[in-house]
Amino acid sequence: MKRVSSVSSASGARAAVPLDAIDRVLLDALSRDGRMTNNALAAAAGIAPSTCLGRVRALVEQGVIRGFHADIDPAAVGRDLQAMIAVRVHSSARSHLAEFGAQMGALRQVENVYFIAGADDYLIHVATADSGELREFVLEHLSAHPAVSSTETILIFDHLRPGPRLTP
Repeated sequence: MKRVSSVSSASGARAAVPLDAIDRVLLDALSRDGRMTNNALAAAAGIAPSTCLGRVRALVEQGVIRGFHADIDPAAVGRDLQAMIAVRVHSSARSHLAEFGAQMGALRQVENVYFIAGADDYLIHVATADSGELREFVLEHLSAHPAVSSTETILIFDHLRPGPRLTP
C-alpha cells in the first residue's frame, strides 16, 4: 500500500509524493539516525545498497528528505536560555511576511522560525547566552523592526523531543 507525503513546492503549494513501505522504512531509519551508513540502511529495508542509494537520492530530490544535519544542544555551546517569541506583524506589512521570516531566520540566535495561523503571525525559537542577550535580541530585532506590532516572549525550561512518528 502506498502512503502519500506532502511536500512543499517553490510556490509554497503542497505536492503529493507517493511513498511505499520501503520508503517508510528508509525515512524511519534516517529520522532515528541520519548518519546511518548506506549498507546498514539497505539491510534495514531489505534492499540492495545500490537500490537504497537511488531511493534516498530520489527522496532528497523530491523534497521528502529536507536535509541531514547535526542536532546541537544550544546549552552545550553557551546558549543556555531558550525562548519562543510570538510576533504579530502590522497589517500594512502583510505583503512582506516571507521577507520578515527570512530576515529572522538569518539571525544567529534564531533556532527556528514558524509562520503560524491565529492572532500572531510568527513563533520564533531563539537561544541566547543569558537574559541580557535575549532582551537585546527582542529590542534590536523585533521591537525596533518597522513591521512588528507586538511580541510576547515565553521562556523554555526544557525541550523534550519525541521519537520519529512517520505513520499517520
